[in-house]
Amino acid sequence: MGGPPPPHYTPLSKPGTANAAASYLKKPRRLFSLALVTILCSLSYLFAVWKQGDATTSTISKFGATIPCSIATSNKTRQTSSSSTVKLDFASYHAAADGGVGDDVFGVKIKKYPPCDIRYSEYTPCEDQKRSLKFERDRLIYRERHCPPKEELLKCRVPAPHGYKNPFKWPQSRDLVWYANVPHKELTVEKAVQNWIRFEGDRFRFPGGGTMFPNGADAYIDDIGKLINLKDGSIRTAIDTGCGVASWGAYLLSRNILTMSFAPRDTHEAQVQFALERGVPALIGVIASKRLPYPSRAFDMAHCSRCLIPWGEYDGAYLIEVDRVLRPGGYWILSGPPIRWRKYWKGWERSREDLNSEQMQIDNITRSLCWKKLVEKDDISIWQKPLNHFMCKKFKSLVKNPTFCPSDQNPDKSWYTNSETCLTRLPDVSTNEEVAGGGLEKWPNRLTALPPRISRGTINGVTSETFHQDLQLWKRRVSYYKRVNNQLGQKGRYRNVLDMNAFLGGFAANLIDDPLWVMNVVPVEAKVNTLGAIYERGLIGTYQSWCEAMSTYPRTYDLIHADSIFTLYKDRCEMEDILLEMDRILRPEGSLIIRDDVDILVKVKRIADRLNWDTQIVDHEDGPLEREKLLFAVKLYWTV
Repeated sequence: MGGPPPPHYTPLSKPGTANAAASYLKKPRRLFSLALVTILCSLSYLFAVWKQGDATTSTISKFGATIPCSIATSNKTRQTSSSSTVKLDFASYHAAADGGVGDDVFGVKIKKYPPCDIRYSEYTPCEDQKRSLKFERDRLIYRERHCPPKEELLKCRVPAPHGYKNPFKWPQSRDLVWYANVPHKELTVEKAVQNWIRFEGDRFRFPGGGTMFPNGADAYIDDIGKLINLKDGSIRTAIDTGCGVASWGAYLLSRNILTMSFAPRDTHEAQVQFALERGVPALIGVIASKRLPYPSRAFDMAHCSRCLIPWGEYDGAYLIEVDRVLRPGGYWILSGPPIRWRKYWKGWERSREDLNSEQMQIDNITRSLCWKKLVEKDDISIWQKPLNHFMCKKFKSLVKNPTFCPSDQNPDKSWYTNSETCLTRLPDVSTNEEVAGGGLEKWPNRLTALPPRISRGTINGVTSETFHQDLQLWKRRVSYYKRVNNQLGQKGRYRNVLDMNAFLGGFAANLIDDPLWVMNVVPVEAKVNTLGAIYERGLIGTYQSWCEAMSTYPRTYDLIHADSIFTLYKDRCEMEDILLEMDRILRPEGSLIIRDDVDILVKVKRIADRLNWDTQIVDHEDGPLEREKLLFAVKLYWTV
């Protein structure tokens, strides 16, 4: 480790300086050093006065008020072969004079951020239901992201509901959620016969049921496991469209399969919110007119259990989008209408003709995508995407629709990108057995293996050496984080974690043995698009512009990690808006780790202190001489 070990940063209890100074003065040898330093400083001061006169004296006096001559030496200071190295007090060199609320400090206007009204306790700015009514109903456009203009951004802190409690720890949280945290009983009535959710006094219980798995998600997954191999590590990442309360993804976690669950914010008011309270990865989202915010070839498995998506409509646009995000050789699983309609059509309250037509549409579209239907058993059908388009190109000479997308199209571009009805091209291969884009290792070897996108040089400027250096860098950094914030090393303290600028996913990779999951975000404004490589490592994530709000509920994350976010967004959007968004999606008593240039962190701290965060700036892991510093913070507990 490069720098001296810092004192533990325990949330709500910062290490003080008074006791350290008292201990320091008790030791004669240190007292002698202190006296010597004081004498030398005094001599320097007198020399400066003699040399530069009275005008300079005034300047030095002001400078001395900010940087005192006496510098305390930590007990844990790193030792050298000849003498101990003095650890400079960071606050002495970079303290901002407290001019009071409303002053302009370092170019940042400091002001108060009051609590928002209680009606905003579940505010999701880009999925606001009132705003959505202004947009078209066709293709569910009104349920897509529609963010407020700058003049409508809230400048207040979103409150937690009265009685809010810290969520149950995993794995207990999979089955239990406090009612006070998500005070919605609608699903207990609407889905009462489907065993989704039960209300029990002050909490909700999730039995693991679902519309198409009345015997529970575990039994349903066992049925899938009899049809495809879920145990050998070849399936690691999955996507669940129209996820409900995400029980499918919740029960796959015990099988080392990490699922990105999503559903729109609709009449089932809190389904994604329930998923997040359970400690399951989820986002608000809908498969509609825009591409999903994921790269191509990301998921090993896609799933729809009676998700009510009209797969056969709009020239197969929805299945074409699933094809884009599904890796070569990946599986698509569909259960519910119209599968086995001959047996279930009366209970579904639809005509035989309608259900038969829907199934024929799906079969025709999947065939045109060159998918192979592996099996249809009971309520489940499974298709497999080809390993490459070697034979598909020949097939496409006969079946024109859909045609291949233009060769210059970027299949990974998916932030506010219109979905298309053309087939996303796979990387070229020389034989029918070769995996397009490169084969992946099985989990867990996939995590540290060189991602094919890097080995093939398709990510500009990122090489094998870059990847291996990043592995070691984040191993060292995460170790340092755990030394500063001892709660990060406590298993179960954090469950939902967000990395706002993930690069290659090194932060998440070094937390893989802890009982948590990390949402790896690659900002749209980042120099290189690395999200595809993150998925090739067996991790999950999404694209995001931090000039806008994230598609998630308030109080989603227990820990937020932000590496150079404010440098990236300098002159792009307001610092206070990014910090207010971080405050919105962080739980009460949740933690933050922010890395950035020291001058930027001073500004961040000024705003963070007015957001009711407990903050502390500490040195870089390589020592005090690095300009980059770390801000550790805790959002204090408060409710309406």
